Amino acid sequence: MIRAIVLDIEGTTSPTDSVRTDLYGYTEKHLPTWLAENATGAAESVISQTRELTGEPEASTDRIAEILTGWLHSDVKAEPLKAAQGAICAEGFRAGDLHGRFFDDVVPALRAWHAAGHTLYIYSSGSERNQRDWFAYADSGDLSPLITDHFDLVSAGPKRAAASYQTITTRIGVAASETLFLSDHPDELDAAVTAGWHVIGVHRPGEPNPPRPPHTWVGTFAEVDPEELPDP
Repeated sequence: MIRAIVLDIEGTTSPTDSVRTDLYGYTEKHLPTWLAENATGAAESVISQTRELTGEPEASTDRIAEILTGWLHSDVKAEPLKAAQGAICAEGFRAGDLHGRFFDDVVPALRAWHAAGHTLYIYSSGSERNQRDWFAYADSGDLSPLITDHFDLVSAGPKRAAASYQTITTRIGVAASETLFLSDHPDELDAAVTAGWHVIGVHRPGEPNPPRPPHTWVGTFAEVDPEELPDP
């Protein structure tokens, strides 16, 4: 019996383009000003960590902005970048400039699974802060009551490592054999299977990651029945 359903965001619940265009674009646009205005406050740790990671102890805020923007374009999963993006986009969500966008089949499925007694979790490479805002400020209204908890690369670990899924199993207190993971990335599905989870791959038109055996793949959440799954 499936008790917990863990979901990826980018390419799974939401179009990849919506995440990269909206969140990445907003971050890039506001990054230089945010760093300059918060250099002795919220941005201080971002600046110091970036200087340490790059070996540039005297890097100016303009240089830090250049480095972080480069990481953003290269999709580098660096902690100071995620922290900056979380803080900048939090302001955007609250100002009404940003909203979580979802595939049409997602919200009805989340509501149905939640109503059926499944606990729902998010595991994404985006910061927990951005994840929570993505659901709280969704186009379709506040979806945060549907989600029990969120995990990112800091709280759980790399998404292609089986140990990360074992960490989540421990945190949520649900057996691996009672947990279902939905993702568009085959390597993530492989890692979750190694940790003993059930998995279903999600491949939608226009999304970049192609399906790969041996996993079951669906085109929409409407095809997912958590009550009828083979052994992991």
